[in-house]
Amino acid sequence: MVRGESFYNDRLQAVVDELLQKGIATRSEGAIVVNVPGFEAPLLIQKSDGSYLYGTTDLAAIEFRVAELHAGRVIYTHDSRQFQHFSQVFWTARTAGWADHAELEYAPFGTMLGEDGKPFKTRSGDTVKLKDLLDEAEERAFVAVTSKNPALPEGQRKQIAHAVGVGAVKYADLSKDRVSDYEFSWDRMLSLEGNTAPYLQYAHARIKSIFRKAGANSLSGELRLESSHEQALAKHILRLGEVLRLVARELKPHHVCAYLHELATRFSGFYENCPVIQSPEPLRSSRLLLCDLTARALERGLDLLGIEHPDEM
Repeated sequence: MVRGESFYNDRLQAVVDELLQKGIATRSEGAIVVNVPGFEAPLLIQKSDGSYLYGTTDLAAIEFRVAELHAGRVIYTHDSRQFQHFSQVFWTARTAGWADHAELEYAPFGTMLGEDGKPFKTRSGDTVKLKDLLDEAEERAFVAVTSKNPALPEGQRKQIAHAVGVGAVKYADLSKDRVSDYEFSWDRMLSLEGNTAPYLQYAHARIKSIFRKAGANSLSGELRLESSHEQALAKHILRLGEVLRLVARELKPHHVCAYLHELATRFSGFYENCPVIQSPEPLRSSRLLLCDLTARALERGLDLLGIEHPDEM
């Protein structure tokens, strides 16, 4: 359930009062602050005019999530420049005893840069709105989809363009180590080659096309891994669980992206070197089964990233 900042308004004064009562917070020039070891500037939790700050809300949210939602792990992701803020908030919450049974983790992210190497902004110098960014991504994707597959009905092309455009923006962000800055580029983001969402989506659509051509509604038989390409692809599929555990541990989704990109690349090598539909049985069924396992791994990974995977592109 999503709870906005206003949800905690009624809890803010209680946070301030308890911190004062426990001697964690002190009064300073009419304001109330928490002096956190290791930081020169204190954490301000109430101004001299009685108003509250982000830190007050963050503390109220931690207390609520741990005490009432019984959270065992609370993860905050924000601009890397907020390191001091969250370090001070976490120290205060732990010292107050509000996080005795929970891990508080800060997962910072870097900055999106324009192709000039500076923070990404509009030509007028304003901050780029996400809605405008996604709208332009869809428009560019629609042009590309229409050029590649003009025979598809317009409604279907628009659906594909939405999946490709939004997916491209998400993937461009998630495919980089979250602590690193990265350069925004429409051409790279929407490319059908390289470590991009469209490349993965196209690999998935290609597999679905194989099954349409094969007329295979059900799969049977056992998996036979005769060639090195089949073996390499199958081994990589098995790594998905390992990669997801790594992501959960490090809070870095780019590991999933790297896994999916290699999966699509290995599938391409398999498909180019191992005939599927034309192979005799039981090899044909085995290779169709390997295609299905690849598609399911792609779907699982893209679903976890919040990226759609259309059956046609």
